[in-house]
Amino acid sequence: MFLAELFSKATQGRYKILHMTWFAFFLSFVVWFNFPPFATTIGQDFGLTKPQLGTIGLCNVALTVPARIIIGMLLDKYGPRLTYSLLLIYAAIPCLIFATAQDFNQLVLGRLLMGIVGAGFVIGIRMVAEWFPPRDVGTAEGIYGGWGNFGSAFSAFTMVLFAALLSFLPGAFNFGVPESFKILFFPAFNTDILNWRAAIAGSGIIAALYGVIYYFSVSDTPPGRVYRRPRSARGMEVTSKRDFWFLMVMNLPLTLILCVLAWRLTKVNFLTTGGMLIAWLVLAGLYAFQAYNCWVVNKDLLAGRKRYPPQDRYEFKQVALLELTYIVNFGSELAVVTMLPAFFEGTFGLDKATAGIIASSYAFMNLVSRPGGGIISDTVGSRKWTMVVLTAGMGIGYLLMGQVGSSWPLPLAVLLTMACSFFVQASEGSTFAMVPLVKPRITGQIAGNVGAYGNVGAVAYLTTRLLLTESSEAANGGEAVMSAVNAGFFQVLGIAGLIVAFLCVFFMKEPKDSFAAQHMGDSEDIAIPEPSLEPERI
Repeated sequence: MFLAELFSKATQGRYKILHMTWFAFFLSFVVWFNFPPFATTIGQDFGLTKPQLGTIGLCNVALTVPARIIIGMLLDKYGPRLTYSLLLIYAAIPCLIFATAQDFNQLVLGRLLMGIVGAGFVIGIRMVAEWFPPRDVGTAEGIYGGWGNFGSAFSAFTMVLFAALLSFLPGAFNFGVPESFKILFFPAFNTDILNWRAAIAGSGIIAALYGVIYYFSVSDTPPGRVYRRPRSARGMEVTSKRDFWFLMVMNLPLTLILCVLAWRLTKVNFLTTGGMLIAWLVLAGLYAFQAYNCWVVNKDLLAGRKRYPPQDRYEFKQVALLELTYIVNFGSELAVVTMLPAFFEGTFGLDKATAGIIASSYAFMNLVSRPGGGIISDTVGSRKWTMVVLTAGMGIGYLLMGQVGSSWPLPLAVLLTMACSFFVQASEGSTFAMVPLVKPRITGQIAGNVGAYGNVGAVAYLTTRLLLTESSEAANGGEAVMSAVNAGFFQVLGIAGLIVAFLCVFFMKEPKDSFAAQHMGDSEDIAIPEPSLEPERI
């Protein structure tokens, strides 16, 4: 019923909002991932080393962690309509900086600023949750996340073609075409220019134009429904003293993973040891500032002057569990997408183009897997057990991928990869089927924290793979045995997934009113404002 209405009523009410919002997310990911298709070409033009190219890729995700938290706070205060519009308009700035860069440092600056665009995902989570009732929110969030997330794969396949079309334009944005691109895309056309600069700048301009269109085409809530804002957007609101200290602990990994990124930048000589220590001090100061803001928001609770009525309380451990699930599902997806082409190339002796096409099946599954996770969560009657089964299936899938070797038939390995990716992405869908139901008025902050943990997982997993590679090189005279590295990497992913599934069995609770036909306070005929649940002061 939902899927039939999705297209039959595509320009009406909540379905229009869903389509416009997933496309906003789609464009933000097209822009965020517009560098990888040109990485080799840009490296040749600027004379970059592999570590320098890796650093640019790392910078692309560095600021996404704090940006998702900050944007989560802003959207709770100002609403998703304004926040998403401004973020899409902002996307043109790092695109233009990167497109006009003349040296390595300018490239790094452009990608650092681009990481903020990658935080756009959390904005649509609240927008969709405002327009769809709890019983449909899993499917709606799954479609939003899956179809929007496809922007990364779309960018990989179309940015080169876009650049080729722009190559006919005169100007200073011309650049040499790699031989592989000529063979693949221009077999009958002898050209030495590929307008990669105009393509990257153009993608940002398109996103900015859509940001203007989005602002004048959507509203934060359905007619008659009041947009509920937190009492303060400075920090996350909790409803018990114990949860405040739990929040402080769960904020630590968000800072520590940025410390790991600073350490990685010293490995490519972008930062000196002194620079790394300064970065660590700055990050420690940022954590202290974040902790102070959380204290300001919750100081009356901590001092015993405020008490929340039972109907307005929530358990922060539910947020913590969702953060852990997003580490193991979306975090692993980002890490696996990075290494999967090389995995198929090395394991089965394939050429780069073939390996890349096969590996892309992992990302393409987003079109059906993530909505599938939301649909399952909406229909089976238990969001908790949907999460447990999908996360456990993901863990088992990764353990099986750790057994893949050159003796395996290639079609079987591809089928296993696609099956594993279904569980990974469906688990992501089930995560954000629960996020809007924990505490509606702070959904933006919850989505921001959960989303940031996905990037924490990606950096942690990629760093683990790096350490596995270095240990293999140390044990084999300087040459890494990639089969052992890949097996160990997938085993880490699989064991982490099973551990989180185990935690969900015992500690995750079914959200209240998970399958209600209306939001709390809505009537059958018209949405009305939710009654105020101001905490008691004692």
